[in-house]
Amino acid sequence: MIKPHGSTELNPLYVADDAKRAALAKEAETLPSLLLNSAAAANAVMMGAGYFNPLSGYMNLADALSVAKDMKTTAGLFWPVPIVNLTSDTSIKAGSRIALRDPNVDGHPVLAVMDVAAVETVTAEQITLMAEKIFGTLDPKHPGVGTFTTLGNTQLSGNIQVLNYSYFPAEFPDTFRTAVEIRAEITKRGWKKVVAFQTRNPMHRAHEELCRMAKDRLNADGIVIHMLLGKLKAGDIPADVRDAAIRKMVELYFEPNTVMVCGYGFDMLYAGPREAVLHAIFRQNMGTNYLIVGRDHAGVGSYYGPFDAQTIFESVPKGALEIEIFGADNTAWSKKLNQVVMMREAPEHTPDDFINLSGTKVREMLGKGIAPPPEFSRPEVAKILSDYYQDLDRAAAKS
Repeated sequence: MIKPHGSTELNPLYVADDAKRAALAKEAETLPSLLLNSAAAANAVMMGAGYFNPLSGYMNLADALSVAKDMKTTAGLFWPVPIVNLTSDTSIKAGSRIALRDPNVDGHPVLAVMDVAAVETVTAEQITLMAEKIFGTLDPKHPGVGTFTTLGNTQLSGNIQVLNYSYFPAEFPDTFRTAVEIRAEITKRGWKKVVAFQTRNPMHRAHEELCRMAKDRLNADGIVIHMLLGKLKAGDIPADVRDAAIRKMVELYFEPNTVMVCGYGFDMLYAGPREAVLHAIFRQNMGTNYLIVGRDHAGVGSYYGPFDAQTIFESVPKGALEIEIFGADNTAWSKKLNQVVMMREAPEHTPDDFINLSGTKVREMLGKGIAPPPEFSRPEVAKILSDYYQDLDRAAAKS
């Protein structure tokens, strides 16, 4: 199986030993507390689950700036996005041991224990520099910029020990999986070559066929459909609806033992190219050999070019990643060929030769209970999405 990023073995920061975890939880109740923001909590979950291997905790300011500017830590580890704990709380002291509390669970239970190595003040200029490098824009309307620039200007760095995975196992018991668990499942299934598909949206026919194309062309044994389960921007479809739609598609339209459906506990960054590279790192950590990177991967609005998330991999230093990229164009149903094709592979087609509906148009149809054409969306998937949108519209009409 492919090695994890930056080490020979996966080193998740979750305290798996029950006795040690219980003792740490007991100690945590006596420690000073910091209520995390959702971004820092998501970073802790990802480190606990092994997705952010080989990190041992939150980055210091020098590493965060180096990663933002050059995509590597001061020690030379290739990494595309700063993994930080920014806060407006100025009470924490360097050298202290603190309990990190979960902002996303009632009662704010302890999520992790942190040994604070450094407490640093981040200037407005440094926040701006990092935001511009990560997101490629400083537009406050960009959801990632809007979040990152308001987290606070006190940066806490140091190692952490993770006690739980926040709300994800309780809310998504059949879907949330750690990198450790996915590696074990890949081994159990006997898969040797595996493709990962990232999604924060439901999957239409084009996505379904793209997964098949990648599997067939790469001669892979299986596909891991790996969905984001954390916080999204307003208007995105919630994880439970996506989960139901994707599982129905896989159940009805894929061969047995060719697809694994699971998810991870992270908040969407909408960082386009930089986030695509981060996606590749944690897919390598979970044991997949390839990541499908399509048009505007991890993008939002019109902030990124359609293939920026593919071309950024050309700047990845040789040997920095073992995982490879399957670069894809838009896929859509061809009326001429009566099948889903990659648009760039059908040069003789005109736009009218494809069934390619806008998201707004699909949303309007589903809200009215009108199923999109079966060439665009499987009817069983459309039914799940239509029920969701009609419920939304009914609730809006009552308010």
